[in-house]
Amino acid sequence: MTNNNDDLEQRVYPEDERLRQLQNDPDRRLTRAEWEHEEAQARQAARKKHEQVRHDREVQQEYDRKHRQQHRNWGKILLWAGTGLVVLLVIFFIGYIPHHERAKKTEELARQRAQEEPQVQVMQVKRTRAPGQLTVPGTTSALTEAYLYARANGYLRKRYVDIGDHVKKGQLLAVIDAPDLDQQVDQAREQVRQAEAQLTQQQATLDLNRVTWERWRTLVAKGVFSRQDGDQRQADFNTQVAVVNSAQRNVDSYRANLARMIALQSYERITAPFTGIVTQRNSDVGALVGSSGAASNQPMDQPSSPPTGGSAGVAASNNSGSSGSVNQAASPSTGQAQGGALFGIAQIDKLRILVSVPEGYASDVKPGMQARIFVQERAGKPISGTVTRTAGSIDQNTRTMLAEVDVDNPDGSLFPGMYTVVTFVQVRGVAPLTIPGDAVVVRQDRNTVAIVRDQKIQMVPVEIGRDYGPSVEVLNGLHEGDLVVTTVTDAVQQGIKVRTEQNPQVAEDTGQTPQSGQAPDSGPDQYGDQSIVSAETGNTTQKGKSGQGQKPSGGKQQKSGSN
Repeated sequence: MTNNNDDLEQRVYPEDERLRQLQNDPDRRLTRAEWEHEEAQARQAARKKHEQVRHDREVQQEYDRKHRQQHRNWGKILLWAGTGLVVLLVIFFIGYIPHHERAKKTEELARQRAQEEPQVQVMQVKRTRAPGQLTVPGTTSALTEAYLYARANGYLRKRYVDIGDHVKKGQLLAVIDAPDLDQQVDQAREQVRQAEAQLTQQQATLDLNRVTWERWRTLVAKGVFSRQDGDQRQADFNTQVAVVNSAQRNVDSYRANLARMIALQSYERITAPFTGIVTQRNSDVGALVGSSGAASNQPMDQPSSPPTGGSAGVAASNNSGSSGSVNQAASPSTGQAQGGALFGIAQIDKLRILVSVPEGYASDVKPGMQARIFVQERAGKPISGTVTRTAGSIDQNTRTMLAEVDVDNPDGSLFPGMYTVVTFVQVRGVAPLTIPGDAVVVRQDRNTVAIVRDQKIQMVPVEIGRDYGPSVEVLNGLHEGDLVVTTVTDAVQQGIKVRTEQNPQVAEDTGQTPQSGQAPDSGPDQYGDQSIVSAETGNTTQKGKSGQGQKPSGGKQQKSGSN
């Protein structure tokens, strides 16, 4: 700024020459007019110089301002760029150095872990202390059950029993009014009488022919008549014998028809075939009944099974759901379907339960074996039953064998159709080996278990039996006393050295702790209602499955890889 002012002061203007001339010759003689003229010119030159200096100063100031502003903008840009670079350097050092340190520590730890032996939790394989049990669902059914149909067409005249009534064998249950059948019986009786009268007539003719033939035979022997006449009389006698025999057969035929009609007439009386309880009553007084069935040909509570209630239908109901086949009728089976089953009678002093035994246990279930039966209505109170018979054959579709368990029911507290859980105790002579479900992995499409021998991992293929959820049975591949890795990870590979640590928590899950008096362990997805409670422990059937809520799928792991 100072240099610019000096330049302005040193600049030479045209007015300066005029002023300099006036200053150099101050003693000149001038007239007043000339003096005033020169004075005016001097003032004018001074004013013009002042104005020119001011203009040049403003131009110079404008130029200096623009120059300073340009220098100031570049300074700001450089200042901000330097500040940003410093901040980036600070951030880089703040983030990179700790990350670099952590990476170094991680690499060091990984190197240490790679050099040291991994630690795994193991358990010793033992046989379960709980007895070998088999629990299967079933449905109670009557030992003997029958549905009574009408064999005579007519109207129900009288009914003497209803559902729930106890009846004796041969007791009259109902009477059918069949007037056309009664008339047919009377007609058959008259036909018998007519045939008997014809037989008497033909018998009299036969007696006459016999006497005549005996007389002609004597006369022919004496030569009174020719032998031709004698042969004719003998033929007449033989013909009459045949006629009498035919009349006798007619009498027998009409008598048989009469017996048949009387037998049909006896069907007007519906009687109990055995001692039991009436479970169905499907007709009322005045209802039309018939042997062909007018509206329904099946019992009301058996829509899909044959009326005789065979073992195949009951066994199929065991496999159809949690509680077998369910009656879809919303109303009781009384007063329904003329022409269907009039009554249903069941003998319930002894009930039978048909259960489906898995193929792996079929050889262990034999007639005479004792079984415990649990029903919802008797929570915590098992009922004793006996295996009476087995099918002795495996169903190829379900891979199960049908077995029948009979239960005494003298007080009638159990009813047919009740859902039950049947437990066979000690179905195996030797208690099975059990391991945690997490210990089983799939390697190369085979169930495999990692065991520790000589501080090295060995992947052993095994054969799995029953799956209890937290634990599974091992049928083949392991021996009692082997150390099994309870949780197999990707680090557990064939042949690596490991450090072992006992895991006592799995003992309870694998059934290696004694459990007595406990109800069968049957999950809700298998056997429906689980309100069955153990009588001694007071625990529900779900107790003892520790950790089942976290591992509902059985606890098995699916891992791929090579041994």
